[in-house]
Amino acid sequence: MASTSSSTLTISSSSSLVDAKAPRQSASASSQCVSLPSLPPPPVQSQNRPWKAAAYCRKIARNVMAMASSATGEAPPAVVTGQEISTEVVTAEPPELVKKIQQAWDKVEDKYAVSTVAAAGVVALWGTAGMMSAIDRLPLIPGMLEVVGIGYTGWFAYKNLVFKPDREAFVRKVKETYYEITGSSA
Repeated sequence: MASTSSSTLTISSSSSLVDAKAPRQSASASSQCVSLPSLPPPPVQSQNRPWKAAAYCRKIARNVMAMASSATGEAPPAVVTGQEISTEVVTAEPPELVKKIQQAWDKVEDKYAVSTVAAAGVVALWGTAGMMSAIDRLPLIPGMLEVVGIGYTGWFAYKNLVFKPDREAFVRKVKETYYEITGSSA
């Protein structure tokens, strides 16, 4: 039987449930309701973190003042950060790699063709990755390809890297190919 008190619900054990027989309840017991205590009201956000809104407003005001001073050519206003006062506006320099890429892009005459080749390269890379993923899901094929790769690597190392005369010939051939591609001489 379940009995209620003012704020908690208690269940009393009964020995009348023997041999899987449920006891009969009277009409007065079935009409009782169980009530739960109500939850406290949710906290108001502005009372918990007023400093966050104030800091955000200060940040916006600083940004507006910096933009206004840079548009009019005036000296930027003093900005207090911690214990020091700074009157300079920090401008970010692009990394050296970005500068080199921009210079190389400026030298390109046919930008449309280069952009098309780059987009085609990305699509080809995406298609190749999809094809490799599909092959990898086939049974026995990935293992067989791995064995072929290990075998070819061993053959290549034996043919070109194990013995000194073969290794020297291989290095010479690599250097010649490099100089042919780059157009420079040794």
